[in-house]
Amino acid sequence: MELRPYQREAKEAVFEQWENGTRKTLLVLPTGCGKTIVFAKITEDCVRNGDRVLILAHRGELLEQAADKIAKATGLKCATEKAEESCLGSWFRITVGSVQSLMRETRLKRFPDDYFDTIIIDEAHHCISDSYQRVLHHFPDAKVLGVTATPDRGDMKNLGQVFESLAYEYTLPKAIKEGYLSPIKAVTIPLQVDLTGVGVQSGDFKAGDLGNALDPYLEGIAMEMEKYCREKKTVVFLPLVKTSQKFRDILNDHGFHAAEVNGESQNRTEILEDYATGKYNVLCNSMLLTEGWDCPDVDCIVVLRPTKVRGLYCQMVGRGTRLAPGKDHLLLLDFLWHTERHELCHPAHLICESEEVARKMTENLEKDAGCPIDIEEAEKTASEDVVAQREEALAQKLAEMKRRKRKLVDPLQFEMSIQAEDLAGYVPAFGWEMAPPSDGQKKTLEKLGILPDEIDNAGKASKLLERLDKRRQEGLTTPKQIRFLESRGFQHVGTWQFDTAKKLIDRIAGNGWKIPRDIIPSEYKGA
Repeated sequence: MELRPYQREAKEAVFEQWENGTRKTLLVLPTGCGKTIVFAKITEDCVRNGDRVLILAHRGELLEQAADKIAKATGLKCATEKAEESCLGSWFRITVGSVQSLMRETRLKRFPDDYFDTIIIDEAHHCISDSYQRVLHHFPDAKVLGVTATPDRGDMKNLGQVFESLAYEYTLPKAIKEGYLSPIKAVTIPLQVDLTGVGVQSGDFKAGDLGNALDPYLEGIAMEMEKYCREKKTVVFLPLVKTSQKFRDILNDHGFHAAEVNGESQNRTEILEDYATGKYNVLCNSMLLTEGWDCPDVDCIVVLRPTKVRGLYCQMVGRGTRLAPGKDHLLLLDFLWHTERHELCHPAHLICESEEVARKMTENLEKDAGCPIDIEEAEKTASEDVVAQREEALAQKLAEMKRRKRKLVDPLQFEMSIQAEDLAGYVPAFGWEMAPPSDGQKKTLEKLGILPDEIDNAGKASKLLERLDKRRQEGLTTPKQIRFLESRGFQHVGTWQFDTAKKLIDRIAGNGWKIPRDIIPSEYKGA
């Protein structure tokens, strides 16, 4: 099986981390981008190198899918470590194992601590739990790869506590742009749903409270869905089984062909098959279909399980992002959730790295309620709005800086000038990145013209130093050139060449440090 370019890059990045001595690394691929295929090919190479590999997951369906994909992609068979089945005594080099079985002390004791050379954790956002940690601690020298589409978790613990690095991340916007996932259009439904009485537990809204809070709005939601979902193949996520069943009945009263599935559904397989073949056009569920179920021609997602957990939100929407014949986009319905808390996930959180941009995009979408809007275009507009706001704030800051006659460039000015959104929105993820900047980093930054006082973590300092070195190699402007010219009204000097800035500064110096009459700084283009 031929890997796609990003899948090849992901595989190579993982082995590079292991070869460089990083034992526990993370791989992030959006739902629908073939993460199982990637770790199947990684497993194949590990076996070729003589490793014994454990694929660890928390649900039987995921283990079956992994074994099936590995067999199809590589021809290799897997032993199973689950319930009554054991891999001990098997000659297969790959084991798919249930964490619920392996975590038991009596079971772990059967294995020498060097039995597995490599451990791959599917849906790795679950691995912070004690059950996974018990298994990992039993095999302390194994190389570990965590694979996930959703790299954060409801209890807000960071995966950086478990993994030492992020080997590779392929983002949803990139996957859409390169044609591997469906474009997404979001529509904010102008229906105010009051969540102010809903409690919070383990970092997210309580499902029981949500079910009760939603009940008064279900009829109104069904009426709104009539406007958008009549010709769509829709999946609806709800907080409780009873709410899901009630909403199925309401939708059928409104002329939809709706079905409902839950963990107790005895005919679940039959319902899912009937939905796939078109007998039903709406499928309601209470969070059952967030992992391990694929139906590529789903082209509408309705999230009626509001959440503060970005990972969970991405999983729900991910059920509709796969490509299918005749499908030109996924329609995502969002509602005007009224809550005292502002951390609620919206379509913006699928695509925005910066919380500031996500807030602006959500605000813009709510202004255009009722109109389906491409989320990539919405993100671009929101980013431009935020940049404009930052530039206004920057102008005020520059006025203060001028008065204080600073010799160093504020990091924000540098980031805005070179148009580095990745630096401006940087958030540390791994342990070493969160530590304060070292004295050496601060000294070097100051030497290069950057004011280090407002840089509060080593990860940001490291990224700035890398960027400064890269800019020096590429012959771009220095921080000191940026400060001098922008303090005199020139704009985005960070995008200029070093020599261009030097010639202009020399000309200003030769004119008694005054701007030559034929130059208007605000209109001057250095490129």
